[in-house]
Amino acid sequence: MSAAASYEFLTLERDGGGVAALTLNRPAALNAWHQPMRTELRDAVRALVEDDDLRVLVITGAGRAFSAGEDVRGMQGLAELGTRGFRRVARGVHDVFDALEAIEVPVIAAINGVAAGGGLELALSCDFRLAASGARLGFPENNVGLIPGSGGCSRLVKLVGLAQAKRLVMTGEMVSAEHALELGLVEEVLAPERLMDRSRELAGQLAGKAPLALGLAKVVLNACLNVDPATGRDLERLGQSILKRTEDHLEGARAFVEKRKPRFKGR
Repeated sequence: MSAAASYEFLTLERDGGGVAALTLNRPAALNAWHQPMRTELRDAVRALVEDDDLRVLVITGAGRAFSAGEDVRGMQGLAELGTRGFRRVARGVHDVFDALEAIEVPVIAAINGVAAGGGLELALSCDFRLAASGARLGFPENNVGLIPGSGGCSRLVKLVGLAQAKRLVMTGEMVSAEHALELGLVEEVLAPERLMDRSRELAGQLAGKAPLALGLAKVVLNACLNVDPATGRDLERLGQSILKRTEDHLEGARAFVEKRKPRFKGR
């Protein structure tokens, strides 16, 4: 990776192939976020959403954690904002997660360690979740009298089903990466030293695909989660009608006939 952007609590690096790596960089606090870090994350994601050269985004954490979520030491300050003030701050967090879910490029969460509370909610907003074998994941919010309130209920229940979502949220238990794999919470578990190599390998594989097709596949798949089958097929036909007229589709077809690797340009 190269071309690092300048942040205090994040690092953002880009390679020459359209892959960006966003690292949460507050390791002494297990990459828990406070207001300055939330602001940087919002600004970084906003810039990534507007980057037409971006093909794949990898998100990970520095040190021994992915992210412990909201810094507990700042929760009193959030409570003192009042209900409207808190909802305003929460909406800002939700906007970041929603933007990652909606951005028309694949987003990979490389879960290198603890992913708790908002940290796991961040991972849930990504398209792929790869975890190191020593990682632990969960929602401990009820230990402080809260619920997962930034997608930890709404995204989780669709991913693992109602019964398992209730167990994770109501017990607050932290589960191993291997158990998370069984639940469908992550897709791969790797040795810690292999996690980033595998994440970059997957990112490179995805970056070589037709970017418009990947983007529309993500849009349609996300939408199909919440619509009836007939509407889903309408969306499929609409997406396909757009892609049929792209240069990348014609290039892909030519490359297949000529038995060569396609050169996709995102047009």
